[in-house]
Amino acid sequence: MLDTRELGRRPGSQQQVTRTVPAPADLGIEVLRVPEGSPVDLDLRLEAVMEGVLVTGSASAELTGECARCLEPIEDEIDVRFQELFVYDDQDYSSEEDDGVSTLEGDLVDLEPLLRDAVVLALPFQPLCEDDCPGLCTECGARLKDDPDHAHEDPIDPRWAGLAALTQDQQED
Repeated sequence: MLDTRELGRRPGSQQQVTRTVPAPADLGIEVLRVPEGSPVDLDLRLEAVMEGVLVTGSASAELTGECARCLEPIEDEIDVRFQELFVYDDQDYSSEEDDGVSTLEGDLVDLEPLLRDAVVLALPFQPLCEDDCPGLCTECGARLKDDPDHAHEDPIDPRWAGLAALTQDQQED
């Protein structure tokens, strides 16, 4: 929560805020996330407008997760920008088209939903440890980056398995 009392309700008044806050739970996607409680650096500009408070800013945080192809651990950083208008809670925004309007809670701005939306939308759908990660072998699960020449014998078509047994018997005789 961020206090906006210093702005008053004077359109045009601004306030710069720089703050480090702990990351909320479940900030990210299943395979890549900001660890809960880790620091999130916020750089914000709060600006009073006629309807409410316009919040513009950026957030940066450390990410942890795993590669979608080879399941190796990933550590990265994320920087996101966002902007949202928080309307005064005494404004009448009851129409159906304004369901997604963010409101001030008294003089407080709840940044968590805004931060969550910005971070989750900025994350890659399938994070990779490297752009050209070869992944895992589909047959045995070996990591192909560690063994690039990894190969298996060609599988025998089950329709020909009987003949393969016959040729093996002839070679033994």
